[in-house]
Amino acid sequence: MKISGTISSKRSRRRLTGKFLALVAFALIISFWRITTGEWEIPFECVIHFLSANLGESERILPQALVIRNVRLPRLICSFGTGGLLSVSGVILQGLLANPMAEPYTLGIAAGAAFGASLGIIFGNGNFLVMPCAFAGAVFALIFTGIIALRGGNFSNSKIILAGIISNSILSAGVTLLKSISGEKIGSIVLWLMGSFSGAGVREIFYVAFAVVITIFPAIILSSQLDAMSLGNNRGAILGVNENLVRIILLVTNSLGVAVIVSSFGLIGFVGLIIPHVMRILVGASHLRLIIFAFMSGACLLSFADGVAQSIGELPVGVLTALLGGIFFCWLLARNNNA
Repeated sequence: MKISGTISSKRSRRRLTGKFLALVAFALIISFWRITTGEWEIPFECVIHFLSANLGESERILPQALVIRNVRLPRLICSFGTGGLLSVSGVILQGLLANPMAEPYTLGIAAGAAFGASLGIIFGNGNFLVMPCAFAGAVFALIFTGIIALRGGNFSNSKIILAGIISNSILSAGVTLLKSISGEKIGSIVLWLMGSFSGAGVREIFYVAFAVVITIFPAIILSSQLDAMSLGNNRGAILGVNENLVRIILLVTNSLGVAVIVSSFGLIGFVGLIIPHVMRILVGASHLRLIIFAFMSGACLLSFADGVAQSIGELPVGVLTALLGGIFFCWLLARNNNA
């Protein structure tokens, strides 16, 4: 019996390793495609040359070098990091709230960022106010949701979700009101709401890196507690987990990470809903494993979607992810009906 269990464990590890290597290979293929193709086809050997750390000053200002280093590479890194973060965020929220439909925008963060960005677009001269206003709106939404959820002192999963729905409804109505009075700036608001990486640059890479670190590292450290809490019915507390403390830490860090992403690139929905469901089917329910695989899968999905969106005329990537999300909902509903 022990030998059989050992063999089964080894097979399971081999399968997981194979799946992880497949994701790495897919990520490399996407990277190759994204960085060599576009309006200007650049051979791979030229890409490698222009990405060299020893590139001379005279070569750094060549058009090909500028396109690769200042446009394509930052966009690739930002789409990878954003996709990975949104997917891990979905894993965290679904485990934390014991709700399979939870995703990064459950707490009203997206609506708060949209409201702040709309204010920045309407009252700002240029785009310099958009990101700080969007971030401030996202943080305000988090605080507002927390205040509603804490009414009565019982910080339960159901109250958090209900508070998020209330916050999202109020702030979404605020966005609609701002659009109605924005005049000629309504086009800029609508475009921002769709989500895009077209403006990604070197500065945005640092924003994404910061967001990934503050979101993923606490989740990895607390992954075993998250496993217990995902069972629901306060089973985490029975197993010795301080559920309120874990919930507050992960909700705050997760929300701040998503706020940075949303304020940088706009609304990109459904990635945090699709990937966690698929990864649970493929790799199981262990949150440490889920975090690793969800990050890689989300990175690949969003980068691929952004490449497709760019290739068909710089379509906002949020439109594609929304389309994928709708198809996924139909599949999920059909699957549950057949279960």
